[in-house]
Amino acid sequence: TSHCRKRNPGARVKHWLKNSWINMYNKHGSVLRVETVVNRPYEFRILRKSKGNGQEIIGWFPMSKVVANLYRYAEVSKQANHAYLDTLTSLDSGKPSEQTLHQLSRRVKRNGRSHRGFNPADRKDIALLKAISRGEYALNGFRNADIREELYGKSSNKKKCRRDAARTTRLFKRLHVRDWIRKIPHSRRWRLTEKGRGQLLWILSIYQPEQTSSLTA
Repeated sequence: TSHCRKRNPGARVKHWLKNSWINMYNKHGSVLRVETVVNRPYEFRILRKSKGNGQEIIGWFPMSKVVANLYRYAEVSKQANHAYLDTLTSLDSGKPSEQTLHQLSRRVKRNGRSHRGFNPADRKDIALLKAISRGEYALNGFRNADIREELYGKSSNKKKCRRDAARTTRLFKRLHVRDWIRKIPHSRRWRLTEKGRGQLLWILSIYQPEQTSSLTA
């Protein structure tokens, strides 16, 4: 959910996701400030010690509301602010060149395999691009299961789930060979690259111009 309010001597844009949000203020037309408010730290993870099977282990676990985790709050908020500003920069990058559009639609060969391109007029391709561009994936990235459910829905049929997971893996490969997504180290999650973010926002602006204009207002 997003909301924009204009008031003297500037304006404020606010984006909510669950119980956390990002604010952007424009003061006196010359000072731009972005801040992130985290009210549900459990949505994020922190590297800490824990016990499992009677042994002490170190891993990434849900972040709790304690003073000792303030440094991690700062890291998460900084990442959110930078991701938001990077997205705004991509919105102002203009339309892709003719060469970029040709690269978008043509096949790419990698390790002896051919991966077909993307068609900005194809509904299935657009559904995929919309799914991976959702705001909730900006920080923690997305998993195969997240995008699989977005595209094909939930199912209790194990055979269908495996088939849909394989289809989603092939879609990720098409995105990866174009350097649109990159895997987050030591995880099963993926995240948009700067290149992917810029080109996807341009494509999606054709279908959702009101969202792009609201971000640049």
